Amino acid sequence: MSESQEAEMTFWDHLDELRKILFRIAAVITIFSLVFFSYMKEIFDNVILAPSRNDFFLYEWMNRMSVKYPIFPDFCLGSFQVKIININLSSQFFIHMSTSLWLGLVLGFPFCIYQVYLFVKPALHNQERQNTGWAFLFGNLLFYMGIAVGYLMVFPLTLRFLAGYEISSYIENSVSLDSYMDSFLMLCFMMGLVFELPLLSWLLSKLGILRRKFFVQFRKHAIVILLITAAVITPSSDPFTLMVVFLPIYALWEISALVVKK
Repeated sequence: MSESQEAEMTFWDHLDELRKILFRIAAVITIFSLVFFSYMKEIFDNVILAPSRNDFFLYEWMNRMSVKYPIFPDFCLGSFQVKIININLSSQFFIHMSTSLWLGLVLGFPFCIYQVYLFVKPALHNQERQNTGWAFLFGNLLFYMGIAVGYLMVFPLTLRFLAGYEISSYIENSVSLDSYMDSFLMLCFMMGLVFELPLLSWLLSKLGILRRKFFVQFRKHAIVILLITAAVITPSSDPFTLMVVFLPIYALWEISALVVKK
């Protein structure tokens, strides 16, 4: 579509274009969800439930490293197995459906954002279009990095601490399927959003709202707030687990300070 055609589009033309974009987004997410639905058993056994078993690579690495450097907390070491049970008749079916949709949304996230960009593109100047292209690439990269950190580090450590915590030796820990999946999706998706902090800072800088002086002036306050945030994400009193979550988030703060204007 040429620029003259874009300029001549009426309100109803824009509404029709938006309808087409939403249809394409829904179609792509549906296709991805159906693919995940077909292979959900393998995905559950080998990916989603992997942190509940002692052969998860992070646990094996910690056990090996503890032999050389005894710095890891007790709950990170030794054998580990979480017994996951289903207490609702329809939970397995609905989790099969919802997890397929969530994974389809995560995989189709770049396509969805790109379709939104195509919709707003006619209103952007040439320089803004170039900047938006870089922001699109950078934002998607950060989103998937955040999900990876959530899956590989934050969720396994949180699970291992909470599943092994005992208020009484007479209570046997058995994790329900709903509780496991809620924590899994929340932590992974939350870390994906947290990793978008540099992109958000860059956008606010472009709008003239945020400057580097803010990061310098409030760095001490940010450290305290980020420590509290890390403690909420991983409710462990162990300093090692706290630092595992805090350091990546604080690194995002410093990266954000670098991408904004002076």
